[in-house]
Amino acid sequence: MRSHKVLVVFAAALLVSLAPTASSAAGVRSVVTPATQIGPQAIPAATAAPNYGLFTCQIIGLDPGVTCYDPYQMRHAYNVDTLIHAGLDGRGKTIVIIDAYQDPYLAGDVSYFNSFYGLPSFNAAGGPSFTQVAPDGLGPFDSGWAGEMTLDVEWAHAIAPAANIVLVLAKSANDDDILSATRYAIDNNLGDVISQSFGENESCASLLAQQHQLFAEATMKNITLFASSGDNGAAQGACDSNAAVQAVSSPASDPLVTAVGGTELHAARYCLAVLGCDPSANPAAGTYQGEIVWNEAAFGFGASGGGFSVVYDEPSYQNGTIHGGKQRGVPDVSYNAAVYHGVLLRLFGSWYLSGGTSAGSPQWAAITAIADQNAGYDLGFINKALYHIGQAQSHYSASFFDVISGNNSYAGVTGFNAGPGWDPATGLGSPSAGQLVSYLKQFVSAGDGTDAIAGSAPHGQGNASAPGQMKPH
Repeated sequence: MRSHKVLVVFAAALLVSLAPTASSAAGVRSVVTPATQIGPQAIPAATAAPNYGLFTCQIIGLDPGVTCYDPYQMRHAYNVDTLIHAGLDGRGKTIVIIDAYQDPYLAGDVSYFNSFYGLPSFNAAGGPSFTQVAPDGLGPFDSGWAGEMTLDVEWAHAIAPAANIVLVLAKSANDDDILSATRYAIDNNLGDVISQSFGENESCASLLAQQHQLFAEATMKNITLFASSGDNGAAQGACDSNAAVQAVSSPASDPLVTAVGGTELHAARYCLAVLGCDPSANPAAGTYQGEIVWNEAAFGFGASGGGFSVVYDEPSYQNGTIHGGKQRGVPDVSYNAAVYHGVLLRLFGSWYLSGGTSAGSPQWAAITAIADQNAGYDLGFINKALYHIGQAQSHYSASFFDVISGNNSYAGVTGFNAGPGWDPATGLGSPSAGQLVSYLKQFVSAGDGTDAIAGSAPHGQGNASAPGQMKPH
């Protein structure tokens, strides 16, 4: 399997993009090494917030070309902070993150991130736990996947700070190894929600039927499944060439998975009086100011994965949303994925800006862990409820930020425009979590998962010419 690229900007000087360029977007048959590009610095600011440091890309009047967000800004933008203030922080729930290879620096980076932002320490008395599991043995260090797992762990914890996290590591990015790691997590009931920030052209997946059956087993156990929709926009690599073709990514295209696309979030910076800014005349840091489709192809980055499946039919929960459609539409929802409006990441002992649809899957998983806590039980399959909310305007406007501007054309492949309601660039949009969590408790029903499984199998096994491989999004 190919993971959906983590897009990283080195805070010290370098900008690293794990998204493919137009010429490399289709390199699906081999493990992809992240491409390093020189980019703008994200510089620590001389001033700070009351309890943590700031970077120039967060502050009004400093570094206008690049914007970055910390956990408190992201919580406020998507209304997660109201939940946390009410004691809904994922306590008692476990987020499972599937990744590949290993990163010996992960524990140190995560510990520093938590300390810097005043987040609960892992594995302390009375606090959340963090466990790494390699059911088939550890693979080698891989810098691209290291960035992926660091982003996944730090930002799942940032959004659901009291939830436990289990990181399950496949020994490689090959389809069979990813499937084995996922099966271990599901068979052993390691958690309540699973995040998968990787994928490949669904037509190239070598174990599509087996993967779908495993997802059906997870659904029957009330485990919620998330996957990033990819960083290639409407494009994926052809299975037998280097050509970019219009396609969607697996596992995001599986109808039992909630597929997470990407946006470019515009949220307020910090207004510091010591720098001449008047806080009374500016919104609080993180205040939501709008979103567009994530598409940074012009800057050498990626775009929100989305389109229509050729192996899965339109599921019943999308009826009335994809008017006249007969195929599974991707994504279901979205989240900030931009690099130049990216989240801050502690990686290899330095600070980075990070983006890609990889950022969205673990944060949506975190919101769902909070929703499980609020409900008092595992919600499990949530797609039917999401689309029910999306079809009732009063519920929809209270639960989602509808993204209506931009497109996901990429690598010479014409994509799809955003528009009111669901679209194949950003799905239903990004979460307004305060109300969404309440509505999920109200509208998820016990039989939703069973109903979704019926008739959801893929048409075929895919046409992979060699064992498939995942890359981080």
